Amino acid sequence: MIRVLGLAAISAVLALTVAQPARAADDEMVQAQAGVWLIAPESGAKGCRLTFGTNVVSGGYEITGADACATPLPALAKAKIWNFTDDGSLAISDAEAKPLLRFQQEEGSPWESEGPDPTWLLPALGDVDHVPTAASLAGAWRIQTPDGKPVCDVTLTTDKDQDGTAKMSPASDCASEVGDLKLSLWATEGFGLVMLGNDGSSLSFDMKPDGSFQKSEEEEGEPLLLIRK
Repeated sequence: MIRVLGLAAISAVLALTVAQPARAADDEMVQAQAGVWLIAPESGAKGCRLTFGTNVVSGGYEITGADACATPLPALAKAKIWNFTDDGSLAISDAEAKPLLRFQQEEGSPWESEGPDPTWLLPALGDVDHVPTAASLAGAWRIQTPDGKPVCDVTLTTDKDQDGTAKMSPASDCASEVGDLKLSLWATEGFGLVMLGNDGSSLSFDMKPDGSFQKSEEEEGEPLLLIRK
């Protein structure tokens, strides 16, 4: 049953939530999160890099490099602290622990911000300062082996099916390892690209610094590359 809370009740809940201290992250979690991260709008606009450190500061752990956000993401120019919250989110705050941005993560997916204008939090990838979009990736691509042997030519489009997923079409002469998947749809998520088949099959790729893609490590079978034609 869904309950609709009144304004006073909602305000009380929010006040209680803000008052709660962020849960202490264990060393393993902190070490895993430490490093250089790209924060970039899902729209494909330019983002900026922040370095998550492991030094303990009031309210969490230190952030450096926020000056780089002054132009692309001014709201993050004062970022000084990162930490995990009680609900498993990741929060970025200023020196006074005032929240600037909060990210949530579903299993198998990157960190994504809350709100109407989603922003990704991704491990920095070379000099890349933005995430790819369907519009920027639409066109002709070739799936090939690392030594250059063609496996399947595919066309990614911005046309969408009734559920809003972008369509794609593979060539008729694809090798069976790809052709048998009957790929017809595709989507992006952060630096990832997944091709989807009619029967629930899929083929996932991760972007490389040069803008090409390689088959995700989680995928079985031989390595494959996705190269723009």
